[in-house]
Amino acid sequence: MTFWQRLTAKPDLAKTLNADHQLARTLTTRDLIALGIGAVIGTGIFILPGTVAATTSGPAITLAFVLAAIVCSLAAMCYAEFASALPVAGSAYAYGNIVFGQVFGWIIGWALILEYMLAVAAVSTSFSAYFASLLSGFGLHLPRALSGAFAPARGTYINLVAVIVVLIIGFMLSRGMTTSMKVNRAMVYVKLAIIALFIGVGAFYIRPLNWQPYLPFGAKGVLAGASLVFFAYLGFDAVSASAPEVKAPQKTLPRGIIGTLLIATVLYVAVAVVLTGIVSYTRLDVADPVSFALTLIHQPQLGGIIAIGALAGMFTMMVTMIYSSSRLVYAIGRDGLLPPWFGKVVHQLPLNALWTVTLIIAVMGGLVPLTQLVNLVNIGTLIAFAFVSLGIIPLRRHAQIDNPGFKVPGYPVVPILSFGFCLLLMSQLSRETWLMSLVWFAVGMCVYFAYGFRHQAR
Repeated sequence: MTFWQRLTAKPDLAKTLNADHQLARTLTTRDLIALGIGAVIGTGIFILPGTVAATTSGPAITLAFVLAAIVCSLAAMCYAEFASALPVAGSAYAYGNIVFGQVFGWIIGWALILEYMLAVAAVSTSFSAYFASLLSGFGLHLPRALSGAFAPARGTYINLVAVIVVLIIGFMLSRGMTTSMKVNRAMVYVKLAIIALFIGVGAFYIRPLNWQPYLPFGAKGVLAGASLVFFAYLGFDAVSASAPEVKAPQKTLPRGIIGTLLIATVLYVAVAVVLTGIVSYTRLDVADPVSFALTLIHQPQLGGIIAIGALAGMFTMMVTMIYSSSRLVYAIGRDGLLPPWFGKVVHQLPLNALWTVTLIIAVMGGLVPLTQLVNLVNIGTLIAFAFVSLGIIPLRRHAQIDNPGFKVPGYPVVPILSFGFCLLLMSQLSRETWLMSLVWFAVGMCVYFAYGFRHQAR
């Protein structure tokens, strides 16, 4: 076997499809949509519509959200077909491994590890900040030494709340998916109820004059806004990581992925309509546009409720991402690209992978300043989207894969369009983001050739 053949070696399909039989199938469509909404609808719904409307799109921010959702739905449909055809753990990593070969699967998996872990670590610090703000309303304050990343010069040594919330989620997930999904669903319902409250109350204060002019920045502003709010939808891909723990995955997974995107679009557009109807878009370039709008209509008491919604949103996002990243690390260990210890299943759960991921994220959120690194989340996601979109073509041609479930309509145009949009959005990322990502992938290739290349499952 040549060097290139070893790099692009593909796993035995039958063995891969049966590799996750030890995991318990307990998740339903409702659980998957709760996971998806948990990841997609976070604090951004209370901030992004206002700031993008003020700086880029005006009241046409609603069109920007719809356009971004249409673009995102292309990738979502590609994920849905893969999830239906290959209901295995590992999401895009596993799909790339099967249709492109080992080294491409590793690149996708390494990108997703970066996406998931950085996203959760960053959100844990935001959760800590919101929690501290909520406590201050009751006259309670955490010691400065316990309220920030390790920076002795500024008097901070550890972000204690960020560490604790990550460990709580890790413990909850280690107790089993049935219990975890009950807690996650409850938090999602809280979040949705608070979003509905804002929409319901705010609708009575809409002044249609605030929507004039509707296109102050022209069509170019809508396109620019769509490129910004596109990233608000990221996270639905994490749903596909649950494949081996889902009942009737060929039906349930596509419903969960596409249902998540539809519900998220309706909520984002509704919040944007109400927000720009209450306040002129020119006044929304503030850190907390929803709270600002509530103050203007003399409803400041709802601000505290919005803060609870933000905390619930961040909590559910962290649940989904920690869950997904643990299944990703488990799948890579299962395939031999990481030590097999990560691929072990204990009590129908990949506990070794789960606790490894949890502890790394807790350390990152508690000790490491993440400001410059968060942009890497976007590039990791877009790389996975691009591979999954393009991968539909070899998936359809794979002689051993028979998929009676969901298939992307408009093949091969839709997958190619999705791939093109991913490349376009990647081209808009900063030079610093590309440089940092190259460093990350260089480290990843060192790990691959030091271990994975020599130990992959045959």
